[in-house]
Amino acid sequence: MHELDAAARQRVFEHLQTLSRQAQRADPAAAWLALEAAHVVGQPALGLHWRSHVHMLRLAWHEGNLPEVAGQLLRLMLAPVGHAVGRLPAGNTGRSSVSAFSPMTPRRAIQALILNTRAAIQKSSESGGF
Repeated sequence: MHELDAAARQRVFEHLQTLSRQAQRADPAAAWLALEAAHVVGQPALGLHWRSHVHMLRLAWHEGNLPEVAGQLLRLMLAPVGHAVGRLPAGNTGRSSVSAFSPMTPRRAIQALILNTRAAIQKSSESGGF
């Protein structure tokens, strides 16, 4: 994934969060995909990283997915520690179904969503939007 400056990271993260909220009722899988993409984008910044796990926790709670709720609570405790010691697993998608400690290459669908979101934001910025 190409690096983002702080402002671009924030815009992409916010857009992905919005996509997740919009999809939550109609397409929970799409909501999770957007949250995983937001986690990948936001992980280098503690505030965004934390928020990605808060949003994952909310969605898991809304779905009644107790294993995911537990996993997100654990990750909310671990995220500040990971930032403090400089050990964050790059590319990790943040779900409880993956190790909180393992770097990974995000699935193609996540990579595509991030790239498409970046492109849409850039195009909108060039035309005076966003």
